[in-house]
Amino acid sequence: MKTLVALLIAATAALAGCVAVPYDSGRSPPPRTGYGDRDRDGVPNRYDRDRDNDGVPNRRDSRPNNPNRY
Repeated sequence: MKTLVALLIAATAALAGCVAVPYDSGRSPPPRTGYGDRDRDGVPNRYDRDRDNDGVPNRRDSRPNNPNRY
C-alpha cells in the first residue's frame, strides 16, 4: 500500500511540471471575423471594395480573396 501511495505521489509531482502556462505575447487579440484586414491597407475587409488588392472590385471579382487577377 505504501508503495502505491509513493508511486501516485511521484506521478503527480512529475505531471505537475507539465502544466502549460499561457504567456503574454504583447500582441492584441486578432480582430473579429469580417473586420480583418487581409491586404493590410487600413480598410477592414467588411468595408473594403477590393479586399485582395488586385484592382478588381469585389462585386465583379469571381474570387475576391485571391490576389491573382482572374
